Amino acid sequence: MNMALLFILILSAVFSYIFYKANKNTKKVTINSISVSRPNISVSGNNIKILHISDMHLENISVSPAELFAMISEQPVDLIALTGDFLDRKRSIPKLAAYLRALEKTNPKHGIYAVFGNHDYVLKGKNFETLKKTLKENGCKTLQNEHLTIEINGEILNIIGIDNYSTKHSDVNKSYNGVSEGYNLVLTHDPNVVLEMENIPFDYLLSGHFHGGQIHWPKPYHLIKMGKLVRMKMVKGLHYHGGKPFYISEGLGQTGVNIRIGSRPEITFHEIS
Repeated sequence: MNMALLFILILSAVFSYIFYKANKNTKKVTINSISVSRPNISVSGNNIKILHISDMHLENISVSPAELFAMISEQPVDLIALTGDFLDRKRSIPKLAAYLRALEKTNPKHGIYAVFGNHDYVLKGKNFETLKKTLKENGCKTLQNEHLTIEINGEILNIIGIDNYSTKHSDVNKSYNGVSEGYNLVLTHDPNVVLEMENIPFDYLLSGHFHGGQIHWPKPYHLIKMGKLVRMKMVKGLHYHGGKPFYISEGLGQTGVNIRIGSRPEITFHEIS
């Protein structure tokens, strides 16, 4: 065997091992618990508990509906927040229902709420409407630059859904039109919109979009084109802008290739205290 062929075989084996390990990482879901305080808010003494899932990307997800339910079923939640990028192929729409049923089985006291992401908007016309219908038929309220007001523990909670920023679907002013006094929880997919909300009254914002880099080694250089937050080194986890907290989920699924390096799929429980 000549040296060139041996080198190629060794290199191929190394890359195969790296790909194998990177694919295994997509099954190692991190379950995070985050607590944020609400200063200057009159509280009832009962915390608000939110389950947050983002970026399911059903074309590349390594968690089954049953596995998802097992991961989330032990903690009671007041509501579930889904921050977009469910899928981008019409053939994946039927697959979504089983995941939504798994979420419904947790019996969130005040429902399931969703916004759309850039991948969802790859779908056009009747295919996008089918996605939206599937969400609604499985207990999920969708918000496109609109809000809903509910009462939790005797307090007013405004759930404000800002549509996806990177695809120019977002309209912050429309989302807030008619919002009453209360705690403002914002759901959006692309967190970059927070940079345009310095004078907008929000108390907590949940988002996704970056996947924590998905391939975060040595650094997520490929995210640079995805907005100013990346250049500010805000690609995952809890951050503050203008003194207001926002969270960027690493997402549950993957895009492109079903691998993760230096990142993990994420499910997050948020407690507003």
